[in-house]
Amino acid sequence: MVKYVFQRLLVALAVLFTVAAVSFSLLHLSGDLATAIAGPDASAETIAQIRVQNGLDKPLLSQFSHWMWSALQLDFGRSFYFENTVMELVGQRMPVTLKLGGVSLLLALMVAIPLGVLAAVFRDTWVDRFAMLVSVVGQAMPNFWFALVLILIFAVGLKWLPVAGNGSWQHFVLPAVALGYYAMPSLMRLTRSGMLDVLGSDYIRTARAKGLSAFKVVVKHGLRNAIIPVVALATVELGFMLGGSVVIESVFSLQGLGQLAWDSIARNDFPVVQAIVLIIAVFYIGLTFLADVLNALLDPRLRSR
Repeated sequence: MVKYVFQRLLVALAVLFTVAAVSFSLLHLSGDLATAIAGPDASAETIAQIRVQNGLDKPLLSQFSHWMWSALQLDFGRSFYFENTVMELVGQRMPVTLKLGGVSLLLALMVAIPLGVLAAVFRDTWVDRFAMLVSVVGQAMPNFWFALVLILIFAVGLKWLPVAGNGSWQHFVLPAVALGYYAMPSLMRLTRSGMLDVLGSDYIRTARAKGLSAFKVVVKHGLRNAIIPVVALATVELGFMLGGSVVIESVFSLQGLGQLAWDSIARNDFPVVQAIVLIIAVFYIGLTFLADVLNALLDPRLRSR
């Protein structure tokens, strides 16, 4: 198991380094950063001064190594648009994105696990077909389109919930539902397939032969074993949600990292964009590594490696 975890750690570090290098390179390949910072009407002297001040006159390798060393110290410099440092902006917006991701994942699990269990228990019935229909629709429907549908029904039509902002818990209901529906289908299908495998096993038949109630057989003996891969997938889905929050936060005007990234791209605020890309990559890669560790702890085949 130690060897397996170490191998996954090396892979995670290699992916993180690649993401950092690509993020740094793409922004530099997009044009002259000094000109973008100074604006189209700036003089050549002003552009040259900005290039020196920001270290853009140095070789790319030197710039990248300096940026990586600063990033390890959580120093991404100052925003080109705001007066704040990049980490001050990120620190102000991150709680909103983390709250949105956490609530969305909780809602997705609250729907996916019971629906997956029911689909497995009532296999090939209308319950199973309904669950698969919900899953297919959720997988095929773009989350921004679903978000707009929720706004039209619950905000514009029924006027039950607010459309935009993040001042109260009501502002997070529609965004969390829209983002949670993005993760629900894969979690539901994995729960269903896991339950089908478990319900056909010998120890489930033994439990039924002992006269245990259907609820105990399904929940205590079935779901407890089928839930293992679902927990691992949920950690990965949380990373997807954090990375995919840009669209949902833009639709609902939530002041999170996604909205900040969108605004920073429009303003050519490159230090903020680089920091957000790297931070979201760290979250996603870290959660993926955590899922690998959970699989190693819970799966005897991986523990023996």
